[in-house]
Amino acid sequence: MKLSSKILIGMTAGIAVGAVLNVLSAAEGSFVANLSAWLVNSVFDVVGSIFVASLKLLVVPLVFVSLVCGSSAMGLNARMGQMAAKTLGLYLLTTAIAISLALLLANVIDPGMGIELGDGGEFQPGPAPSVKEVLINIFPTNPVQAMVEGNMLQIIVFSILMGVAMTHSGEPGRKVLEFFQSFNEVIMTMVNFLMHLAPYGVFCLLAKLFSELGIGAILDLAKYFGTVVLVLGLHMLGVYPLLLKLFSGLNPLTFFKNVRPAILFGFSTASSNATMPITMNVAEKRIGIDNSIASFTVPLGATINMDGTAIMQGVATVFIAQAFNVDIGIGGYLAVIATATLASVGTAGVPGVGLITLAMVLQQVGLPVEGIALIIGVDRLLDMIRTAVNVTGDCVVSTVVAKSENLFDPAIYNEVSDRDTFQP
Repeated sequence: MKLSSKILIGMTAGIAVGAVLNVLSAAEGSFVANLSAWLVNSVFDVVGSIFVASLKLLVVPLVFVSLVCGSSAMGLNARMGQMAAKTLGLYLLTTAIAISLALLLANVIDPGMGIELGDGGEFQPGPAPSVKEVLINIFPTNPVQAMVEGNMLQIIVFSILMGVAMTHSGEPGRKVLEFFQSFNEVIMTMVNFLMHLAPYGVFCLLAKLFSELGIGAILDLAKYFGTVVLVLGLHMLGVYPLLLKLFSGLNPLTFFKNVRPAILFGFSTASSNATMPITMNVAEKRIGIDNSIASFTVPLGATINMDGTAIMQGVATVFIAQAFNVDIGIGGYLAVIATATLASVGTAGVPGVGLITLAMVLQQVGLPVEGIALIIGVDRLLDMIRTAVNVTGDCVVSTVVAKSENLFDPAIYNEVSDRDTFQP
């Protein structure tokens, strides 16, 4: 059975069991009520808490290792300079637009209103630091301490500096890079382990949650799901064509016809990394991007361009804040935009990792990480759409950069056909 099916079954079973326990617990003092309380507090709560702790565990090593590899890959390209600046700038721009659009529409639609999981009080951000303090505090004085405290801005800066230094260190740098690439594979194996345990974690978290809430709250997931899909659609079919036309002057309809195979493969695999060979082939053979550009922008995009994940994080943050009745305020939303944008740099392109970075975003604004249980059941379905959006964004940015560097073949771009993209 596929993992997505297992997660859906775990979610459904958890909701059903929780709803039954919610009914049984009404008979206070009875044996059945006591048994229900024991299951919830001694079994479901323990397993669910361990699963949430495992999500938190992988945040720092995942961001650090993948960022070191990604920034090092930048320096290994002979055309780093302007091309790297353009690529990184465009990826961060599209991610910032994505998270901003998600927060805006989520606050208009209010997908979490009416759930009322409890009164978490108002989020009171501390006094805003000056620009000088912000710039200084981005750079760590002790990278180990930054990792212990989970200071993502400092971890990101240290990771990039280390990756660039490795590139300029010759043979020692290549040896260290090989170590980090191997380390990255180990981290991703840990992520895979966790995702295969996800059905059980989801079951326990939702069973505990719905034992307290009852079955009525499930209807609110439809509103959350619809909000995320709406924002993903607007970003893919509205923001990307606008940016493509604005920065390159190319026809967006022709672009979508050419990039269709990569979009479909990304949707079916829900993995930017698995789709990368197809994306690079499409970029070169159907869009007309020179290999020197595509070999740099596409792998980099698969690592740092996570617009779809940023959209999910934005909507999920609003949904969870409303569900737990927590007002994070304007300062909190600005923190979400900054955190999600920078965290996307360290989000690896494999299924499920977005939930791990979502845990970090929630912690950043003081929201309960346990709220992830509300959305994880439908997240695998949304992951497929998110990946299609991410792959599209990789191709848009690659096209814009190639056009600006005069490494773009308009003849290939305008030759719209259904020819085989998997050419030898």
